[in-house]
Amino acid sequence: MAKDLGTGKIGLVMGEQHGRVQLRPLSSGLEWDAEPHEIVVPRAQEELSARLAVANKRSRWGL
Repeated sequence: MAKDLGTGKIGLVMGEQHGRVQLRPLSSGLEWDAEPHEIVVPRAQEELSARLAVANKRSRWGL
């Protein structure tokens, strides 16, 4: 899991291609690319908040 400082989004690191890091949203949506220097490990609170948002979304939709 990583935070993209350029967008403020947290996602799963899927790999690296052409010098950019590929991230996938935690719940759903399109993957995006980020500059390696803009990728950081999210703080514990940020990670927990992101995971909770995904769990809440799934519970609302019965997933």
